[in-house]
Amino acid sequence: MISWHRLFGLALVDYFAGSPWNVELETDLSLKQQFLDVIIVRRDQGTFSGRLPDGLEDLSDYNLLSYKSLREPLDDWVLKELTGHYVNYRKHVITSRDSLLPEEAFRLYGVSTRFPQKLAGQVHLEPRQPGVYQLRRGTDQIRIVVLNEVAEEAHNSIWHLFSAVPERVRRMAAAYRPRSRDSSTLLNQLFENYQLEGIAMPYTMEDFRRDFTREHLHLLTSEERLKGLSLNQIRDYLARLQERREQDPVTQESAPADSS
Repeated sequence: MISWHRLFGLALVDYFAGSPWNVELETDLSLKQQFLDVIIVRRDQGTFSGRLPDGLEDLSDYNLLSYKSLREPLDDWVLKELTGHYVNYRKHVITSRDSLLPEEAFRLYGVSTRFPQKLAGQVHLEPRQPGVYQLRRGTDQIRIVVLNEVAEEAHNSIWHLFSAVPERVRRMAAAYRPRSRDSSTLLNQLFENYQLEGIAMPYTMEDFRRDFTREHLHLLTSEERLKGLSLNQIRDYLARLQERREQDPVTQESAPADSS
C-alpha cells in the first residue's frame, strides 16, 4: 500500500517549516483508532513567509485536512468523517476555562488529487478560484481543493507535486523551494510513489538538484562557485571557454563553472 497520505502530510511539514504554523500527522482522535491526515496548527504569532497555496490563504488557528490521492474518491462519507474528526478534535483542544474554542478557530479542508465528480452530483460546490471550492454542510463550511485544477503558479508548487500530472509535477518540482533538510528524501519518495502507480515521471532527484543549483548560483561568491574544483579543472574550463569565444567571437557571454 503506497503511503500517499503520510507523504502528503510530510510535504506539508516541510512546507510550513519555520512558519507560525505547526503540522501534525495522523492524529488519533478516538479510543478506536481513526486518524485524521493532517492538522495545521498555529504555534505562535507572525505571518507565513511567502504566498500560501490557493485555498490556504486564510488559515485559522486549527486547520483539519482530509486528503485523497489519485485512486481514492473524495466523497460524502469522507466529509462526514472529517466533520466527526472536527467535533472530536475541538473537544480535545480545551482552554484553561474548560470551554470549547470558538468555531472560528477551526477550518475544514477536503483535498483531492482529482475533481470529486460523484460528490459534485450530490452537493453544491461553489467555485472560489481555479481548483478551489466551498461546500456548506449545515452550519459548517468545508474548503475543497482539487490539486490538478489549481493555477500552475510557483506558490502552488506543493499542490502540483501531488497533482499526478507528470509535466506539472516536473515543472513544479523544479519550482519548489525546500524549507527543511528532509526535502530531498521527500521528493525521492514522491517520484518512487508515482512509479509504483504506473505514472511515468520525466523528472528525477538529479534533475531537481541541478535545477535548484542553477537557479541559486548567482547567490554564491566566486570562491563558493569554484569550491571543490581542482586547478586543472578550472584551467580546462577556461581553455574551453576561450576556444568557444575564438570560434564565435560575437558571443561574449560565459557559462557558470562546472565540475566536468
